[in-house]
Amino acid sequence: MKKLAITSALLSALAITGTAHAYQAEVGGTYAYTDIDNGDSANTFAVDGAYYFKPVQVRNSPLNEAAFLDRASNINADLSNTDFDDVDVTTFNVGVEYFVPNSDFYLNGRVGLVDTDAGDATTYAAEVGYLPVTGFLIAAGLAGEDVDGGDNEVDPTLRAKYVTQVGQYDINLEANARFGDDNFYGLGGDLYLDKTFSVGVGYTGSDADGVDDDVFDIRAKKFLNQQVSLEGSIGFADEANIYGVRAAYRF
Repeated sequence: MKKLAITSALLSALAITGTAHAYQAEVGGTYAYTDIDNGDSANTFAVDGAYYFKPVQVRNSPLNEAAFLDRASNINADLSNTDFDDVDVTTFNVGVEYFVPNSDFYLNGRVGLVDTDAGDATTYAAEVGYLPVTGFLIAAGLAGEDVDGGDNEVDPTLRAKYVTQVGQYDINLEANARFGDDNFYGLGGDLYLDKTFSVGVGYTGSDADGVDDDVFDIRAKKFLNQQVSLEGSIGFADEANIYGVRAAYRF
């Protein structure tokens, strides 16, 4: 199975006017098209959502980073379906992200189900993190799969995220890794040209058999107003290109 990524087209920069305000939920929808070099293709449709335990205060942060910088605990879920020429894959995930009140500690848990024509698998992950300074998270945990009739494994994970200001611009830097028989790793960065518009690049890699070793993507996200956002990226893998769009609404 070829590696999929959420992707989309670059967007024009538009300014937001008015006073920033709080929101407590976000829902989004995604379409992605994977063009595989051998002539095959895949279509992915997905929906996602998050509900925050208290209203997220936007303040003067980039709109895309408001929840993280406000340390907004939440429950979240996503559902996706990918239709290859000969395989149909449905995934469902639900998670909890919790910033411990009056402390710098962070907890994250997630469980999911992958349903394919060949069988099902349950996935799970848990993290414990710490924020040593404002906008900087370091988290370590475990991630695993329970495959029907197959191998089960649990691997250690490591992740970091840093949102800061450099000159007049905000930036977001992220890195993650999973260590085991097969290693997975990723890097990414976003530059906020203003509080509403970002452009970025990303890279993921793996030494797993049957998985493209390198996937590069370029991406952009634009808030058309305080509630509505559009985003996208174009992914370049060894044997496929991935294109997609996502729209989201906050309330």
